[in-house]
Amino acid sequence: MAGDSDSVLNSGIIKHEGLENQDQNVLLKHVLFFDRNKDGIIYPSETFEGFRAIGCGILLSSVAAIFINLGLSRKTRPGKPFSLHFPIEVKNIQMAKHSSDSGVYDKEGRFVSSKFEGIFSKHARSNSNALTSEELNAFIKSNREPKDYGGWLAGYVEWKILYMLCKDKNGMLHKDTIRAAYDGSLFEKLAKEKASKKQNTTSNV
Repeated sequence: MAGDSDSVLNSGIIKHEGLENQDQNVLLKHVLFFDRNKDGIIYPSETFEGFRAIGCGILLSSVAAIFINLGLSRKTRPGKPFSLHFPIEVKNIQMAKHSSDSGVYDKEGRFVSSKFEGIFSKHARSNSNALTSEELNAFIKSNREPKDYGGWLAGYVEWKILYMLCKDKNGMLHKDTIRAAYDGSLFEKLAKEKASKKQNTTSNV
C-alpha cells in the first residue's frame, strides 16, 4: 500500500513537506489513529479497522468507512485524478472540514478554545462539564447552516457515534471525553480498553 508521506516520527505525528506548525494541527492528530500503517494515507479498510478497534460493530464500521472515505477522498487530493481506492491524504485533512460544524477546528485544523468552551456555556444545563442526549441534540442543531444537508448529516453522525461509545451510565457525555475526541487521544484510549477487555476474556476461558 503506497503513500505520499515523507516519514513517520516516533511520536506518531506524520511529517510532511509544506505542513507547518504541525503540532498545532489538532485536526490532523484527530485522524492519525485511522492511518493504521502510518503512511500518510487512509484507505477504507483502515477506516473500518479503526472503527472496529474503538468498539464499533461490523455494520457501523463498514458504513463509516464508506461514508467517510467517499466523502473526504476527493477533498484531500486536490488536482489528483479520481481513485476507486478512495484514499484520504492525511496532510490535507483540513481541506475536508465539513460545514455546519462547531467551529472548534479553524480552517487550518487548529483547536479554537473559545469555540470549545462555548459548547458547554451555551448548551450544558444539567452539568457544566457534560452534555445530556437532549443537550447534545440542541448543540448539533445550533450548528446547522440553511439547506446544508450534507453538513447536517456529517455532524449528526459523528456526534451520535461519539455519544453512543462514550456516554456514562447516566447518559452524560463529558467535557474531557469530547476534548480527547478532538485531539484524537480518545481513540487510542478506547482501543486499549477494548484490547484489554478482549485479553481478559480470553485469559478467563
